[in-house]
Formats: sequence, structure tokens, C-alpha cells
Amino acid sequence: MVCFPMHTLSLLVLFASLVLTARAADGWQSLFNGRDLDGWEKHGGGATYAVEDDAIVGTNGPGQNTFLCTAREFGDFELEFEVRLLAPLNSGVQIRSRARIEQRDGVDREFVYGPQIEIERSPGEAGYIYGERIGGWMTPEDKLKPHSHFRNDDWNHYRILAEGPRIRTWINGQLVSDLVDEKVYRDHARGFVGLQVHSTKAETGTLKVAWRNLRIREVASTR
Repeated sequence: MVCFPMHTLSLLVLFASLVLTARAADGWQSLFNGRDLDGWEKHGGGATYAVEDDAIVGTNGPGQNTFLCTAREFGDFELEFEVRLLAPLNSGVQIRSRARIEQRDGVDREFVYGPQIEIERSPGEAGYIYGERIGGWMTPEDKLKPHSHFRNDDWNHYRILAEGPRIRTWINGQLVSDLVDEKVYRDHARGFVGLQVHSTKAETGTLKVAWRNLRIREVASTR
């Protein structure tokens, strides 16, 4: 057993207190506790989500696109996370989004709609902004150019800064998109964050995507 003098213990306690105070002051909040899916809700199709090795792992399933969504809604914010595609599976992260029931073929089904930050293998369109069930690509066609900032078969750091109608995205430190969309912002000024597992055909087999180190901080509104 290691014993510390009283003055050393006091310094350690003070240091720990300062660290916690600094973390609280900078406004960052963890969205994932690393243990379970507390604070998250599933919407949409039949994909599944589980915690594996300190990450949220989504596995494809039947039905339409599936989303694991925060129970909380956010307006203007900075969001960071790491993501890894464990198979050639298209994915994305919803921001300022919501869920609704729509009837398809006489059956009520749940769909998520709102802005989505694209996740896909390189060369591709990772980091560009797609309007899930709100009209398709928000990124203009002339700026929708394939790139290789996304590292295949490895973890990738995403940063998303949403300030009013302006949304900026970075992948591994590289600015990918700087978009202003007043029209979409009018209907999507607030909403949840959602982790997408794209729908696949049954013959595709098992496909997975993983997220970790998800954190967010709200920023002062620009409106």
C-alpha cells in the first residue's frame, strides 16, 4: 500500500478538482458512457446496436435505415466522434433530426428525417451533408467531389460545427464541407443526434460500423 504525506494528498485532491472544473468550464459533454446505451433511443428499421470494446457497434438488419438517437435535442453545437467502418457499409450521423411515422404499403413505419453527415469509404463522399428524407444532397453538386480524407479500415475523427444555418465538417483535421442552408435550417434548428446503419439487402451478409469518444458542447446561438 502506498502512503502519501498529507500535503501531497491535498495537492492531489486540488489537482483533481481543477481538472473537473476545467472540463465543466469548457462545456464538453460525453454522449456515450462506454458501458451501455443509456441516453440513446433506437428509431427506424431493424438494425441492432451494442457496446463492444468501449464503442457503440451497429449491425445491419431488416427494414429501412435505422438510427440510434440521443434522447436530448441540440441546436447550435460542436460535435466530435471517432468512427470506423468494419465493412463496406454506408453510414452517417444525423444532426438536428427527428423521427415520424409514415404509412408504407398499408403499414405504419418509423422514419428519421433531417441533415446527415455522410460516412463512407474512400475515395468517396464522407463528410458531405445529405438531407435524409428532406430532398437528398444538401451539398451542392459542384462541391460533391470524391476525396480520400477518410481512412479505410481505421478509426476516423469527425468534427461537426453547427451554427445557425451554417454547418462545417472536418475529417481527420481536414475541412470537408462548409455549407449554409437557410431553407433546411428553418425546419431543423434543433433535433437529436443519430447514428445510422443503412438498410441492406438480405444477401449482403453481416455488416458493422462502430463509433466511440462521442462528445458535444453547445455553442452560443448565432440567431
